[in-house]
Parts: sequence; structure tokens; C-alpha cells
Amino acid sequence: MRDSRFGRRRGAHFPALGFFVVRHGALIAVLGLVAIATGAFTSGCGSGNATVTDTQVDHSPLLQFVGRPLELDDPGCAAAILIEPETNTVLYDKGIHEKRPPASIVKMMVEMVVMREVEAGRVALTDSVHTSAWASRIGGSQVYLAEGEVFALGDLMKAIAISSANDACVAVAEHVAGSVDGFVAMMNHEVQALNLQDTHYENVHGLDDDPSSVNYTTAYDISQLGRELLHHPEVLSWSSTPRALFRNGEFVLENTNKLLGKFPGLDGLKTGYTHNAGFCLCATAKRDDLRFLSVVMGCGTNRERFSTSQEILGRAFGSYLRIPICSENDELGKVPVAFGGADSVAVRAPRDLTLIVSRPDDRYLSTRLVADPEITAPLAEGQVIGTLQVVQDERILAEIPVTAAEAVDGGGIATWIRRQLKRHG
Repeated sequence: MRDSRFGRRRGAHFPALGFFVVRHGALIAVLGLVAIATGAFTSGCGSGNATVTDTQVDHSPLLQFVGRPLELDDPGCAAAILIEPETNTVLYDKGIHEKRPPASIVKMMVEMVVMREVEAGRVALTDSVHTSAWASRIGGSQVYLAEGEVFALGDLMKAIAISSANDACVAVAEHVAGSVDGFVAMMNHEVQALNLQDTHYENVHGLDDDPSSVNYTTAYDISQLGRELLHHPEVLSWSSTPRALFRNGEFVLENTNKLLGKFPGLDGLKTGYTHNAGFCLCATAKRDDLRFLSVVMGCGTNRERFSTSQEILGRAFGSYLRIPICSENDELGKVPVAFGGADSVAVRAPRDLTLIVSRPDDRYLSTRLVADPEITAPLAEGQVIGTLQVVQDERILAEIPVTAAEAVDGGGIATWIRRQLKRHG
């Protein structure tokens, strides 16, 4: 019996040599043959258990977060959250369910609705969008659209994502839904679809000086919206662009996210500010195979929202590691088989298993292969015959079923008796 303890090895799978086999039950002695002959043992894996085959096993890659929450000094903002978006694990939270005005972060939902419509084929980013008189009169941050001006939908989306253009939001809303009110209804429909329980929209730009038209959301809901936007490469392409030309080069779009180019791996997502909302930022960054997403709301200054976000994301990348444990079809070792044409069978992993762990816990992990009791032939290829466990100080952090790498025919009792007699002299 061997326990494999391993240190961190980024980018490498843990080898099958490291696993140890835990066998439940004693080795069947020759003295027990009478009991066997009278039917005390049944064929298959496990005594009396239903056989689980490869077709019933989940083969999709499994990523699990098994790290500890991030410990941070209290940030000065009103609300903050950090998530690992692939597993949707909350790593840090402060006031994450408090309803607050989001300011221009509302435009993340504008992006979401447009991408849904593009996916459905109802609009295209190459569509020509005509500027209405109403769109040309919207205040706040803007690209100064003139009534009758025509732009491609994709160009207006860049103006929204990069420089937070309010007038572009109105023009896009009118093009997609026929009216701003219709588009706001689509936004609130998407709120329901994403199960954002503490979010409601009244306008498309985030201005909140009119008490009758105020949006509200939470840091948690913004993180869930941001997580969904990560599935759309176009959005990240826009939000990661520091500057771009607009209106045939007559206007330069400057990205409002000043962490771009300063924080390695940062590629999104959206800033927001009004007097009522304070300074807000939904930020995300990816380094190698790790991505994190943070939200800060109600910061007192522009500098504070960026420094706080930088601190949260920086601590995240310094605190966690992504470790591949095994890949689908990796052979993990062999386990004994009774009554078979062979006396052992190779064990394989039916799926990828990857863990996100806290530093330095990766140094204290071990893996073990736990075989089911009384593995008896015949066995089908792909039949579940045990579990692979990842352990830290005898605490099981993760486990997946493992399967027989090949079929084992039933050799019968006589074959098994001869093998045991030969083995034991």
C-alpha cells in the first residue's frame, strides 16, 4: 500500500505511479473455497450491487474548487465580490446582496441582450443602425451621435463597451427592439432568465438622476451577469481594447477601464459612475489557465475602484493554483479480480479531473485508488470498479468513479482455485 504525496507541478498530470490501492476486505483464502462453491460470492463488481457501466458514467471534464476563501482587509467600497467563474465559487464577499444603483455597469446587460439577439439571428453586428433624434439628445458620456447618422451595430457596441456611450445605447436599443422601453423589457426578461433575483432595469444607460427611472442590482448579480458575458468572445474583444477609432477616425474611443495594460491578463469588463452609485467596476483577468472576476461598488474615488480591484485580483492570482489530477483514459494502476481469466485488471479514469487549490496546500495533497470490495469476473470494459480520491490529511477533497480498462472473462472457480494453489505453494 503506497500513498502518493506530491508537490506542485504546473501543467503536468499526476502519474499513475503515484496512486495507492486500498482494498476493502481480506484476501480470499483457499479455506474459503467451500463457501465460494456454494454461491457465497456473486459475479460482477461488488457483492449484490448493480453494475454501473461506462455509458452511465459522466465523461465531461470536472473542475472543482477545493481552496480556502480569500482573506482580505476590508476594502473601502460599499460592496465587493470575487468569484472563480468556471466553478462559480465566491472567494470573497462584502455586502454582495445589497441593492445599489449600478451606473454604467447596466450596459453589461445591454451587451448581453444584443449578443442573445445576434445568437438567435434576429440581428447582426453588421446591421446598419440609424440614429434617432432622441438618441442624439442623450447626455452623459457619449460619442455625439447626430440625428440620421448611420453606424454598424458592431461599431456602436464598441462605443458602448469601450467608452460607455449613452447615445449609442439608445440607438442600439431602438434598432434591436423598436423602442427603448421594448429593449428595457428585454433586459428584464434576461434578468429572469439568469435568475438575477435582486436586479431591475428602468433604462439602458445607467443615469439615475430621475427618481422614477432608477436601476438597481447587487455585486453578486453583476458577477453572475459578467460570468455569462465571458462566454462571448466579442464582448471581451471590445472590453479589452484600450482605444479605437470611431466615425472614420474622427473620434477616438478611450477605454474607461484604466487597469487595461497595467494589470497583466486583464480583459474586461465595465466601469460605472454616478453620484448616487459611486465608482463601480466589474473587472476580469486571465493568466495561463486561471481566470477571476471581481466587482466593486460604491467606491469613493476613481482611483479607489481601480486600486481595490487590482488588490483583489492580484491576491487571487497569488493565492490559488489550477492542478490537473488525471485525464480521461489515464491508466491509474491495477486491482485484483477473482474468478477471472486474468487475476487483475487495469483501472482508468473516465473523465478529466482538475482542482483549483490554495497555495501552499498543493504540496500536501495525495491521491488514492479505492477499489470496490469483491471485484469478481466477468467484468465489462468501462465497468465502474472503484473511485479515485484526492486527499489532504485524510480529508477527501474530490473523488471520481474509475472503470475497468478492459473486459475480464469469467475463468470459473476451477481456474481461480488452481491460480490460488499455485500462488500459495
